[in-house]
Amino acid sequence: MVYYIDIKNMVKKNSTISIRFPDGDNKEFPAGITAAKIAEGISQNLNRHALAAKFNGRIIGLHDPINDNGEILILTFNDEEGRDVFWHSSAHLMAQAIKRIFPQAQLGIGPPIEDGFYYDIDLDRPITPEDFQAIETEMSKLVDADLKISRQELSREQAIELFKKMGENLKIDLISGIDEKLSTYSQGEFTDLCRGPHLPSTGRIGKNFKLLSVAGSYWHGDEKNKMLQRLYATAYPDANMLKDHLHRIEEAKKRDHRKLGRELDLFSIDDEVGGGLILWHPKGAVIRNMIESFWKEEHAKNGYQLVYTPHLALLHLWERSGHTGFYKENMYQPIEVEGIKYQIKPMNCPFHIMIYNSQLHSYRDLPLRYAELGTVYRYERSGVLHGLMRVRGFTQDDAHIYCTPQQLTEELIQVLKFNNYMLSTFGFKEYKVFLSTRPENSVGTTENWENATAALRQALENTGVSYQVDPGEGVFYGPKIDIKIKDVLGRMWQCSTIQVDFNLPEKFNIRYVGEDGGYHQPIMIHRALLGSLERFFGILIEHYAGGFPLWLAPLQVIILPITERHHERAREIDHQLLQDGIRCMVDLRNEKINLKIREAELQKIPYMLILGDKEIENGSVSVRRKGSGNLGSVVLAELKERIMNEIKSKN
Repeated sequence: MVYYIDIKNMVKKNSTISIRFPDGDNKEFPAGITAAKIAEGISQNLNRHALAAKFNGRIIGLHDPINDNGEILILTFNDEEGRDVFWHSSAHLMAQAIKRIFPQAQLGIGPPIEDGFYYDIDLDRPITPEDFQAIETEMSKLVDADLKISRQELSREQAIELFKKMGENLKIDLISGIDEKLSTYSQGEFTDLCRGPHLPSTGRIGKNFKLLSVAGSYWHGDEKNKMLQRLYATAYPDANMLKDHLHRIEEAKKRDHRKLGRELDLFSIDDEVGGGLILWHPKGAVIRNMIESFWKEEHAKNGYQLVYTPHLALLHLWERSGHTGFYKENMYQPIEVEGIKYQIKPMNCPFHIMIYNSQLHSYRDLPLRYAELGTVYRYERSGVLHGLMRVRGFTQDDAHIYCTPQQLTEELIQVLKFNNYMLSTFGFKEYKVFLSTRPENSVGTTENWENATAALRQALENTGVSYQVDPGEGVFYGPKIDIKIKDVLGRMWQCSTIQVDFNLPEKFNIRYVGEDGGYHQPIMIHRALLGSLERFFGILIEHYAGGFPLWLAPLQVIILPITERHHERAREIDHQLLQDGIRCMVDLRNEKINLKIREAELQKIPYMLILGDKEIENGSVSVRRKGSGNLGSVVLAELKERIMNEIKSKN
C-alpha cells in the first residue's frame, strides 16, 4: 500500500536528506529521521497501522534512523513484507512465552510463512494442544507488558559466547552457517538470534493470535538430525481477520487432498513402496488420464511434438549439463552398471537436447517444440514430504522450445497465452506472476542474462500481464517467469514456470543453419504449465473439495434402481451410456434408495439416475445433479445430450 506525506509542519535540522516517494515526489527531512516519524506526519491512522518500511529496497524497522538519500515505502499488513515483519515478531512473542513456561526448551528457527509463522522447539516433553491455552495466556501478558524490542549487532565470538551462556545449542549451530553480520533482538529477558527487522514493541502485535498445530521437523530438514517440535500459529492485527482465517483453515481441513484421497479412493502412499512415491488407484488414474489426454490434444494443436525419454542416463550427461554441479543435493546417488555410472533423471531437458542434436536443423525448422509427460526423481528429505504436494517421483508436463533470437519474444507470448488457456480450463482464473532474476550461484555471461530477462519482461508487458520482480530467484542457467494460481480458498500454489536458457545450448553445441548459410545457436525455452501431475492433482482435489467438474469426474453417472425388478432396465441404460463414452455404473445392492443416494453424494458423483416403475413406464429417469438437487424426470436421450455437451464444454 502506498502513502504520501505532507511535511510542512516538520522541523528541519542543518543536516538534511532527500526522500523519494512512490509517486516520484522528493521531500527533504532531517538526517536520522525514522519511518515512524514519516508515518506520523502522514496521518495518525497510518501511524497506527505502520509495521515497517522499505528503504532503498531494504526492509527496515520503524525506529531505525535514516541517514541517506533514498526511496521509501511505508509498509502495513496489506503488504507482503509488512505481514512478514508482523508474523516474525509474533514468532518471537510465542518463543518467549514458551521459554517462560518451559525454561529447558531450546529454540531452533521461527520464520514467517504464508498466513502465519512457526517455531522449531527442542523440548524433553511433547507440546500438546492442551498446552496451547497456557502459551497463548503468556503471550497475552507479554503484549500487555508492551516490551520494547531492540536490536544489537554482535561479532561471531560474542554471539557464540552469548548463546553458550543461554544454553541455546541450536542457535550456536545456526551461527556456524551464517557468513553475514550477526544481530540479536531482545524483548524483556528474551533474546533471539535474528536478522530482523521487528515491530517496535510487543504491544504492537495485539492479542489476535492463535496456536494451530504441532508437527515433527528434523533439524535442518535432515532425517539424520534430531526431530524437533514445530509449533504452527497465526496472528492478525484485527479480530475479524483472525476469525476469517480460522474459518479458511477449517475449510482447508475438509479439503485436505490426503483425507479426500483416502475417502474417494484416488491414490495412496505405502511405506512398503517408499515415502514420496505415489500409487494411483483406478479412480485417480481416470482423472490423470483425462488430464494427460487433454494435455496431449492441446499441445498438438499448439504445434508441439510429443517425445519420450528414458528414466536414467550416463552420469556424464548430467555432468555436461551442469546438474551435478548446481543440482547435486536434489539428485539420487548414481548407480553402477558394468563399471559405468548412470544417473536417475531429475530433469528431462538434456534428453530433449540430444533429440534436437540427432540431426542438423535449418532456420526454416524453427521454432521446434518438444513436449513430454516425463517422470523424474528428486531427492527430497523425508521431513518435507507431504502427500501429493512434495514427492520424490513425479511427472512433469515438460516442454522445450528451440527458436531463433528473432522468434523468442513471440514464442514467450504464445506460451503465456497457452498457459492461461490451460489453467483456466481447469477452473483457475486468478494468478500471481513473478519475474525471477539471476541468482548468486549461476552460469553464463551478463549479456545473455540481461537479454533473457529483457525478453521475458517484454513478453509479460506485451500480453498485459501484471507481475512483480523476484530478485535472485532464477535458476542457475537462466531467468524465469513463475506463475502461482489462486484456489477457491484464496491460497496460492506454484504451478507454471517459463525459463529462457542460453547456457545449455552452449554446453551442448546446439546449432541451426541460418538464412546466411552459417551455423547459429538457437535459444532454448524450458516450460511447464501444470508443474507436476501429482502436485496439480492434489491442488485440484483441494480446489474442488473432491467434487470434480463432470469432464474430470472418475465416475460421471451412477444409476440407482429402486428394487430388483428395475435392474434389467438399469443395466440397459448403463450399457448405452458407456457406449457414448460416459463413465457410469449401476448400484445393484439390496439397499434402500435413500442410502444409495447418500453414499453417491458422499462419493461426489455428479449425476444420479433413479429408476423405478414410473420412470420405466415413461421411458425416462429421475435425475439428481450434485450441487443442483432434484432435476425431475428427464427422457434418457435428452439427458445423454445434456451430459455429453457438459463434458465437451469442460465447464
